[in-house]
Amino acid sequence: MERAERPRSLHRDAWDRLRKSPTTILCLAVAIIYVLVGLSTFSPKFDEKIEKSLSADKTYAPPALWEVAPDGHKQLSPARWFGLDFQGHSVFWGTLYGTRVALLITVITTIMVTVIGTTLGIVSGYFGGWVDDVIVWLFSTISSIPWLLLVIAIAYVVQDANPSLKQFFGGVATVIIALGLTDWVSLCRLIRGEVLKLRDRDFIVAARAIGLGHGRIIFRHILPNTVHIIIITASLGAVGYMQVEVILAFLGLGVTNKPSWGRMIDDARLELLRGHWWELAAATGAIFIICWALNVLGDSLRDALDPRLRGVQ
Repeated sequence: MERAERPRSLHRDAWDRLRKSPTTILCLAVAIIYVLVGLSTFSPKFDEKIEKSLSADKTYAPPALWEVAPDGHKQLSPARWFGLDFQGHSVFWGTLYGTRVALLITVITTIMVTVIGTTLGIVSGYFGGWVDDVIVWLFSTISSIPWLLLVIAIAYVVQDANPSLKQFFGGVATVIIALGLTDWVSLCRLIRGEVLKLRDRDFIVAARAIGLGHGRIIFRHILPNTVHIIIITASLGAVGYMQVEVILAFLGLGVTNKPSWGRMIDDARLELLRGHWWELAAATGAIFIICWALNVLGDSLRDALDPRLRGVQ
């Protein structure tokens, strides 16, 4: 007898669907490149390149492929590919360093939002009763305040309201805390709604009947059936985190002591009338490429992982 073919898991089937799309693979490659660049910037030598001023007396030099060496010969100079800023620093190295800031904010905030939103959503939907009432009241209260204003208010409290908090939490941590404490609401609602449907399914009732505890039911049955929602929400939310960093930097509440895409845009906005466009172009170009890639990946993951969109009940 032939052995029966093992049933394909949802995640394996999703990967098979994703790899058949050239656009999705391209966007995945772009995201991986950004991650690798961001990790490479943690090298101490990279910080030296950021601090080094290439031209103390010639600021806002336009982009150039070549640099004239002291002996008069031209040599390839990556530091001048994107031009120089108003302090004579390389815009190219600053743009790469901005990838490090974006990576830190995106990864840590996503983890923070996922943990808070998933935990509260599962607890609310599974246990119900007064626990559900308290959590519903909590996320309803937070969602009643405009999200961006709430983020700005928390960032201001963390960074500027108290000198000790500003010294301890300044920069990247300010953005992460402001986003992590506010953006979990949508994920919590989605998880809660999914758990409300799952808790009365036959396999959950059977698990209770054989004496499984709440912890085993949640981690063995509830959580695995909500992973697709977590992945989709996290991939789509990452785009918003990068954009909010730009807004906070514009208001002076984000990263102020190191290059970031938001700070570069803030520094360059007043210089456009003088024709100094390359710093703004480098930062917005980097943001556009990664946001486009993550948006396409998020849509592809949603189509591949969401059972309702795949015709699976």
